[in-house]
Amino acid sequence: MIPGMKLGLGLLGAVGATLLGVAMISEFQAPPLEVVQRGFRGVAMEVNYNEKQLATYLAENKVPASLPQAPAAGAKAGAVYKNVQVLGDLSVGQFTRLMVSITNWVSPKQGCAYCHNTANMAEDNLYTKIVSRRMFQMTQYINADWQQHVQGTGVTCYTCHRGNPVPKNIWFTDPGPRTSGSGMISAGAATGQNLAAKSVNYASLPYDPFTPFLENDHSIRVQGDEALPGSNRHSIKEAEWTFALMNYFSNSLGVNCTYCHNSRAFSDWSQSSPAKVVAWHGINMTRNLNNDYLKSLTNAWPANRLGATGDSPKLACATCHQGVYKPLYGVSMLKDFPELAHPGGAGLAYLNASWTPPGGSLEQAKPADQPKISQ
Repeated sequence: MIPGMKLGLGLLGAVGATLLGVAMISEFQAPPLEVVQRGFRGVAMEVNYNEKQLATYLAENKVPASLPQAPAAGAKAGAVYKNVQVLGDLSVGQFTRLMVSITNWVSPKQGCAYCHNTANMAEDNLYTKIVSRRMFQMTQYINADWQQHVQGTGVTCYTCHRGNPVPKNIWFTDPGPRTSGSGMISAGAATGQNLAAKSVNYASLPYDPFTPFLENDHSIRVQGDEALPGSNRHSIKEAEWTFALMNYFSNSLGVNCTYCHNSRAFSDWSQSSPAKVVAWHGINMTRNLNNDYLKSLTNAWPANRLGATGDSPKLACATCHQGVYKPLYGVSMLKDFPELAHPGGAGLAYLNASWTPPGGSLEQAKPADQPKISQ
């Protein structure tokens, strides 16, 4: 080797490694963040937003154009068509408009045949028709009885499906820890720690925050109010499960903890954002829907649509929110589809009634102080 070449190559290698390090740092640097103040200064009541992600979410939350309204007068669908068990009180025009809209929302590629035998539309030989009938009832129930969470915005089939026959963000009960080829279970795997789980944003936390909290009614509030051990019998392990759920909430809505909580007093409702009350109703609503609607369909699904434990698909926050603080950025499609607002097509009268959540006004519960986003 020529004298000095070894030293020169070493310097080149060091320079190359440095440049590579600089490139990697540049690649993974945090982008410019927009900070929204949601509380008093000095209490860290701020929500951080990634501007690049906001642009992506805006594109993904466009509301499709609605078909022109059909006249309510005329023959009823239940009298003209056979086996119309839900929505039979709509006029034929209203019923047809809704069916066409739902095809565009749920099965734009598959068309009517996704739920119907097109040779005999009255048949119930496809499981998708049985499921969709139950989903109509669930949608009406949400809009009529869970105003504490959905408020005047409401939901439609599009809120979750977004053009997909199966919503993107559903979940099944996790069958348990995965093992290595040797059959050994890694430390902490009994509750999911040290396993890369998308459900908790790949953090070292329990991988299934859904079953205990969004199906079962396990206690979420485990924070003690004493510095030393005392009356609080909750364990650190329970706290980790709660933190896994909060991690999931944050990613589902695209916000951080202070969207709902005051960081100086997490457990004090009087110092928290009104959004915390809305979220509390959302947790209860989700449990209700999973147990009374989704689980009731277990026997209707084919085997390939069930989870590893044989359970029915279920919903969670991301099913509707899909990364933003309010589904579709709060644009209501329900005003154009009042038949989904209340069983029997009672319309939108209840939506005009004001509702004041405990501890704050209705306007406070709305995220009016979010980044300005134009549709």
